[in-house]
Amino acid sequence: MKIVIGTALILVFACACKLESSSATPNRNANANANANANRATVETASAPQLVSNCGLAMPAAPSIDGLKLRMTAPEILALFPKSDQDSQIAARLAKAPSKHGQQGILIRLADYPPKNKTADITRVDVEFLDGKAYIYNFGFNGPQYPHVDDFVTKFIQGTSLPAAEQWQAYPGMDNQMKVLTCQDFEVRVFAGGEGGNLNYVLLTDLEADKTLKDRIKKAKAQAKPTPGQ
Repeated sequence: MKIVIGTALILVFACACKLESSSATPNRNANANANANANRATVETASAPQLVSNCGLAMPAAPSIDGLKLRMTAPEILALFPKSDQDSQIAARLAKAPSKHGQQGILIRLADYPPKNKTADITRVDVEFLDGKAYIYNFGFNGPQYPHVDDFVTKFIQGTSLPAAEQWQAYPGMDNQMKVLTCQDFEVRVFAGGEGGNLNYVLLTDLEADKTLKDRIKKAKAQAKPTPGQ
């Protein structure tokens, strides 16, 4: 799997899988693979413990997979997948107004729209946009099976400037299956699991955009609370 470094960029939902932010607890039932992939981003950030930064890299060092980079626009992303812009479901998602907080999302299945320069073994990409720019990518893989998540991380970081697997943090309670790299501007979560590795995924998040979204949600909740005496 060849990973390219993004020079200015770095994975709620609005697709058939409403993305919220990050995802985590994977579904171990292989028959539920599609649903597990689709809902990862919703589950993880809401329930995940706050991990301390263990990487000082800024956005220029964020990885790119098959040309997909954080902060890309929908047209830029679809241009990498020939004819995906003609998909009625994708078009409908993009035509729908963003959420009140500025979110939109799309799902691209690579079996339907193979990328122009496919190098990674990804089968689907869930993309979440904030204010029209991609701030979360959830890359779903169908194998291979890894004995330990460190093996997946080691393969993923090839060709990047990301630190070695031993410098990543083990996700609490999932030490052998998930590793997290929290950098200055972006975060990467790598999960290895499922029968034959059919639940493997990589979640890439723009932390600045994620904070912006959380601040908007917090502000909206505060404004919605009735003031004393009302």
